[in-house]
Amino acid sequence: MTGTSLDGVDCALVEVSGTGLDMKPRFVRGVSGSLGELAPRLRSLAEQQPMSAGDIARLSRDFALMHARAIKGLLGESETCDLISVHGQTVFHAPPASWQLFNPAVLAHETGIDVVCDLRAADLAAGGQGAPITPLADWVWLRSPTERRVILNLGGFANATILPRDEGPGSIALIRGMDICACNHILDGVARAVLGKPYDEDGKAAAAGTVNVVACDDLLASLSQQASGGRSLGTGDEVLGAGGWIDRHRGRIVANDLAASACAAVGGAIGRALTTLPASPGVAIGRVLLAGGGVGNSSLTRRIAQALAEGNAAPGVENSDSYGLPGSFREAAEMAVLGALCQDRVPITLPAVTKVRAPAPIAGVWAFAD
Repeated sequence: MTGTSLDGVDCALVEVSGTGLDMKPRFVRGVSGSLGELAPRLRSLAEQQPMSAGDIARLSRDFALMHARAIKGLLGESETCDLISVHGQTVFHAPPASWQLFNPAVLAHETGIDVVCDLRAADLAAGGQGAPITPLADWVWLRSPTERRVILNLGGFANATILPRDEGPGSIALIRGMDICACNHILDGVARAVLGKPYDEDGKAAAAGTVNVVACDDLLASLSQQASGGRSLGTGDEVLGAGGWIDRHRGRIVANDLAASACAAVGGAIGRALTTLPASPGVAIGRVLLAGGGVGNSSLTRRIAQALAEGNAAPGVENSDSYGLPGSFREAAEMAVLGALCQDRVPITLPAVTKVRAPAPIAGVWAFAD
């Protein structure tokens, strides 16, 4: 998995027993690596900078070769696996058009393992938004028979899966998911622009700063609009373009205060969105499980908890690590489950989530090793 924040590649080794929606996944281990010199090339393409067809073709090949090296580093000397499921790099997303850049044939050749990728394309072709794509995998990994849960991913964009209590197969129809707002796109953008760092480690700069009310309210207004839009977020939603929020405020606010204001706005927008979730009949949210790179920013997670409390919501807030799914590898591990579901010919998207026409299509583009 490589996310829109372009902060690295995550690989997860997952053991799956059983088939279809009855499968039982087990996280074995994960590794993370840098995108290295690919990061600025991918960022340029994702930011819609002009690039020749030849440069894009070479980038796609180099990106697949990087995945091959990462997977070989994940597997032990004598290990193999049955299937590689790859998200690809989202370089454009504005449904019905979307592009997850990848060259699966290169990866299949380099590893000798079958590859499935382009998991959003079938949903988009059938009229869906192609996102959020992980709610069914969240159900497989993290559903509970005793409580309603929110799985909150703090990635380039924040998104949430709302899992009903598991009361049988009919419960799947009650799963909901939504994109909320730009998250690490903003926080990492602030770090690059005014801290001279790729990210604000543990939110230390934000913790040392003071929230500027004008800047915070300006950003919060944009993020709240995203959260209320009921659509899949993507290209153009980063709030960082020319003349964007950072450019408007960086010249008049010191670096730490800009970081603090960004955290307060992002955390506030996320917390507000969760406190206004539609109620399941008589069932409040019992637990919020955090995952994604933003979990490492304690200033952000503190702001989210504060916003939940201010909204009179008091669910338990924990990291997904405590439930068998390390938050830093959640998306990579869930790609494994989605790939296994594709192999079992189970649709991986849900009409109630992506707005795809029912029945949802079978997903996946395949490259076979032999």
